[in-house]
Amino acid sequence: MKSSVYIETSIPSFYFEVRTEPDNVARREWTRQWWNEHSANYNVYTSEAVIDELEKGSFPGQSDALKLIEHLPLLDISEPIADIVATYISHRIMPKDPAGDALHLAIASFHKCDFLVTWNCRHLANANKFGHIRRINTLLGLFVPMLVTPLELIGEFP
Repeated sequence: MKSSVYIETSIPSFYFEVRTEPDNVARREWTRQWWNEHSANYNVYTSEAVIDELEKGSFPGQSDALKLIEHLPLLDISEPIADIVATYISHRIMPKDPAGDALHLAIASFHKCDFLVTWNCRHLANANKFGHIRRINTLLGLFVPMLVTPLELIGEFP
């Protein structure tokens, strides 16, 4: 059985990244490599929250980023997820924006995704925060997804 992956907003954004600083170029290339060569090894999901974030504002590659994920199944955002988001925010493990990182983590946790794939290494794919996230999810009786970058899923797959 394939592992499940929740894709948050930074993944389709970095797939079409245009900035030329070396770190941004590397993230773009690793994102493309994972998406093109390895994502088929997983059941890949996203959510309406990702679509909403991608539709905000205007940036290079915006329409391409939306097209990239248009075929992905969407995970529901139900009332229990709002409660989870509030708990993350009240315990200060995620920023106060209920439509941002806390929502993505809540969706992936509630739907028992094996991985949440992100380039957000400040709030999500951050080893220093993972223990606290795990404690809160355990207290809530929630699954704890692995919070990883595409680079971490390149190569061998489960």
